Amino acid sequence: MRGLTDEEPTAAHGALQAAITAVAVLAALGLFMAACATGGTGARDEGPAHADAVAGAGADTDAGAAPSPAPNASDTYKRVDAVSLVKSDPKVSATVKRDLKPCVGDEYPLDVSYGDLTGGVAKDIVVNVLTCADAVGVGSYVYRAEDGRYENVFKAEESPVYAEIDRGDLMVTKQVYDKSDPVSNPSGENVITYSWSAGRFVQTAYHHTDYGSSVGGEPTPVPSDSAG
Repeated sequence: MRGLTDEEPTAAHGALQAAITAVAVLAALGLFMAACATGGTGARDEGPAHADAVAGAGADTDAGAAPSPAPNASDTYKRVDAVSLVKSDPKVSATVKRDLKPCVGDEYPLDVSYGDLTGGVAKDIVVNVLTCADAVGVGSYVYRAEDGRYENVFKAEESPVYAEIDRGDLMVTKQVYDKSDPVSNPSGENVITYSWSAGRFVQTAYHHTDYGSSVGGEPTPVPSDSAG
């Protein structure tokens, strides 16, 4: 009788474990079938993992991984009110200020870009003032952050003109017109490149293209600019 008493709980315990296992399998199978029915998977809904995210996760687990470098101050910029900047600038001509008006609503004809031209502690600002009718450049300016404010360090107001940042240099394009040329059809263009040196912009390259003329024509003289 003693042996029979010892064996009965063992058999009952085994039957209970089998029942629990069967219920767990059925529950897992039900969840799997529900997921298949909806067609959704977490990875697909959220998109595939990006390679840089995967690489970052691996780097975090490396014992000797170096922390990411902090961003340089010159790699950041603060958006400015370019309209107020131009209108309050004593170096901008009265004509440009007078004609700087919204084209539609409160949209002013300005092209504003930020970049590193002078090696300052903040991004430099290049502002092009355009006409509303045909987007012709009437003034180009470069502002450099100095002592908590922006200082005009370059201007070109010989219309049509347009300035932009090209691999750390300032590139200024000026359309060239003969007396009979319409605004839409200039005779050529001058492209002048400036680099920052000793506290001012210095011309480092000049290229003239004569539209519709044979190669080797006489270049148009470069008009003088104010470089601060």
